[in-house]
Amino acid sequence: PTQDPWYSAPSDWETKSPGTPLRVRYSPYRNISIGACIDTFQVLYRTTDTNNNASWAVTTVFIPESQLNCTASSPENCSHGVVTYEVPYDSADPDATPSYLLQYGEPYGEIYELLKRGWFVNTPDYEGPLASYCAGVQSGHATIDSIRAVLQVSEDFGLNHSVARNAIWGYSGGAMASEFSAELIGAYAPDLKLAGIVHGGLIPNVTSAGNKMTSKDTAGLAIAGIIGITSQQTDARKYIDSRLKTTGPFNKTLFYTATEYSGAQVLGAFENQNVSDYFYNGTSDLDVPIMNDIYYSDATMGHHGVPNMPVFVYKAIHDEMSAAAETDALVDSFCSQGANILYHRNDVGGHNEELWQGRGRALSFLSDVLEDTDLMSMPKTGCSILNVTV
Repeated sequence: PTQDPWYSAPSDWETKSPGTPLRVRYSPYRNISIGACIDTFQVLYRTTDTNNNASWAVTTVFIPESQLNCTASSPENCSHGVVTYEVPYDSADPDATPSYLLQYGEPYGEIYELLKRGWFVNTPDYEGPLASYCAGVQSGHATIDSIRAVLQVSEDFGLNHSVARNAIWGYSGGAMASEFSAELIGAYAPDLKLAGIVHGGLIPNVTSAGNKMTSKDTAGLAIAGIIGITSQQTDARKYIDSRLKTTGPFNKTLFYTATEYSGAQVLGAFENQNVSDYFYNGTSDLDVPIMNDIYYSDATMGHHGVPNMPVFVYKAIHDEMSAAAETDALVDSFCSQGANILYHRNDVGGHNEELWQGRGRALSFLSDVLEDTDLMSMPKTGCSILNVTV
């Protein structure tokens, strides 16, 4: 993307309203490596960053092959559902975006599962042009505005936006984008109505999650997260720069190589490293007001609004990356404020296992809210919290 001139906003873009399409690219992928898809298109659109400044982002939309049977005389064969799928790309590299990498295939097969069901699939680069990994407000705004933008151009691609229902699905890093979207949408985009949202493997507090990741195979995500969340915070980035060691095996130069890796690559590059080894005073350099303030405002869930749509949450009780108790508390807080949530706490497996074990239930919930099926026994109002063994 950094070498592609299409990834740039045209003149006057800052004056446009959030969600306004700025560029549309037809059939951007020469070869589509994801099944049940007949074509793709991309939209570059106006959005708002973490600091409420004008920004832009890109989304890629996959068109289901079932649209081949969509005609004016057979409207029942036309798609009437759009799922915004939050690829958990977990990267501080501006080139490691879904809009670029998905031309080579998808990581977990979930886009294919959505396309098989006849839904358009919207996959935003929700971290924005600075690869602001872990910046929750940024990711929520970019997700919401991707839906607005896609709906404005959707009829050019055979989707009747006046009847289309919209839903969002995210897991782990992708769930940060879906969860902040759920919190922000009421105030940020009161005109946009969502049929439902799915959050899997939520990480409500990145500080405690980062502490769990260091010195493990997930240490690279903690490093990418520090870089990503400070990408829009000039003072915080200057502070981090001042505290990183300049000599020795764990130094500033090596730390910032994380900006050259995809989420998968960064895991291997920093596997089992202790993140504190990069800082002069270890973890105490990260536990300071300038960092704690941005972690709270931009990466701690539960402080930006109450979801106003049906929500399905699934979480492994034994999640080793983020304590289930934190998700329990988040759900309890929303429920006490009138949210409508079905929450499954799975006693089988950990964080990575629940990605696969929760998939079928996530798809069933999406079917319920997009197709009026009744597979998940979603409460009409209020909350239902269930311990499951799946």
